[in-house]
Amino acid sequence: MNAKQLIAVIALLSGSISAFAGSLPRIDLLGDAMPASAATRTIVITPSTKFVNVTGGERVRFVAGDKTFGWNFDGALQVTSFDLNRIVPANVLDHEVVAYVTPNPTYVP
Repeated sequence: MNAKQLIAVIALLSGSISAFAGSLPRIDLLGDAMPASAATRTIVITPSTKFVNVTGGERVRFVAGDKTFGWNFDGALQVTSFDLNRIVPANVLDHEVVAYVTPNPTYVP
């Protein structure tokens, strides 16, 4: 392998690794939408809310102004945080709010 080929391979691998590292988990790995009435916890999101802390397995009712939605955090253990805008109904949040998900203690040794 000559120097040009080696550089091309390194560039290709670097791009692949960067793309993989920056990829977002699929929506189905984040949990499931649910009726807000089925929630066991309520979190109010205000314009100053930047993040929320939840635990895997929690069923949460989110209130943002006059809008409400429910989410069951029964997703993959590998998901530790994500932008709530990926899961909320359209026009509910007007800013980024990150959900930090602590693993469900039932499934963590």
